[in-house]
Amino acid sequence: MPALNGKSLRSPLSTIQRWDHGLRRQAIVESLLADVFDGRLRAGQHLVTQELAERFNVSHTPIREALVSLAGIGIIDLLPNRGAIVRPVTSKEVREIAQVRRVLECEATRRACGRTDLAELESLAANLRRLVKNSARGRQRFIDEARAVDSRLHDLIAASCGNDFLAAELSRLKILFRAFRDVAWAYVTARNDYRRLGDEAEEHLAIVEALLAGDAKEAARAMSRHIRSGVKYWSRAILPNPKSQIRNPKS
Repeated sequence: MPALNGKSLRSPLSTIQRWDHGLRRQAIVESLLADVFDGRLRAGQHLVTQELAERFNVSHTPIREALVSLAGIGIIDLLPNRGAIVRPVTSKEVREIAQVRRVLECEATRRACGRTDLAELESLAANLRRLVKNSARGRQRFIDEARAVDSRLHDLIAASCGNDFLAAELSRLKILFRAFRDVAWAYVTARNDYRRLGDEAEEHLAIVEALLAGDAKEAARAMSRHIRSGVKYWSRAILPNPKSQIRNPKS
């Protein structure tokens, strides 16, 4: 499975230990998300702080903070006297996460129109046109660039929306959104089917071109189409995999 955000999720423990506090926490969250989505952690499974601290070679503090982050995005439950328990990820959860993302990102896109740096949008448009042209090649370099452009566009929209609370909420949830994205991309690339990556580049380009044109309604509609299109790939990537069939936890 490709690394989330372009870096190895199973980084050497010494590397994680050298990172600053925030990066250690993020790396732990990303790694545990990958374990859940790839079936290495199952619904109902307990996450033991001591075991995780030993695995990542860190103190208990970043582990507890990572678990709080995972609870905040709905991947685990923190229960009194039971600790951290992995939640099931079903088609219902996937749809609901996508619905929340669509509401937030469409509003951010609408608000970002006219506030976004035009030079940055032009640069993104050039990169996306190149990705559309080269999508059939489907090499690792293309995938890495597509991932970087995807993150750059969504971060730019959040930063330009003019609403600090909305931007903060998108920042809080983006690690979950990108985990779904990377699992979905791993699913299609493992099958040598790079059409989705090309489709995403075209969807992103439609958003950027609407922003460049100053058309807030069309930019929001393009974002909505993009997220609706992506959710079916999220579901296919996570749910059909036998080792990812996540059962309800025992009571």
